[in-house]
Amino acid sequence: MNTVYSYFQSPVGPLLLSGDGTRLSGLYFSTGNKAKGVDPSWHASDDAFVDIKQQLAEYFAGERNSFDVVLAAKGTEFQQSVWQALTEIPYGETVSYADVAACIGKPKAVRAVGTANGSNPIAIIVPCHRVVGKDGSLTGFGGGLDTKQFLLQLEANHSGLWA
Repeated sequence: MNTVYSYFQSPVGPLLLSGDGTRLSGLYFSTGNKAKGVDPSWHASDDAFVDIKQQLAEYFAGERNSFDVVLAAKGTEFQQSVWQALTEIPYGETVSYADVAACIGKPKAVRAVGTANGSNPIAIIVPCHRVVGKDGSLTGFGGGLDTKQFLLQLEANHSGLWA
């Protein structure tokens, strides 16, 4: 697969989108401990991911609470199961790592869920920001805790519109 990339300018900084132009394999923050840069083998394309960029614009404007995107994240079977569970967390809500572990039928795999959550290559659309500590505290986030707080606050501000 020839990987193409494009940027989306968001309220939390530039977001790097990568994939085959239609299917999204990565959505990365430009800051934070999991920030990712462009791989030299990738090709820039401003025309790539137009629909995804539109959906992101609607999300940040509070006009969208879910995404209709074809995902192509690469990961282990366990990671894929965690990432799928993340997509089922309702907009504006949070769950704990233990909740995700229970959801995938592996209640003792809380640490492994945390690792898989931290390895999520498609931020925001696969909403790893909705996973918090068991006590409700904000825990590590690849885009930084300020970004996590921003995303959770954005959703809290608009979640009543979807009831």
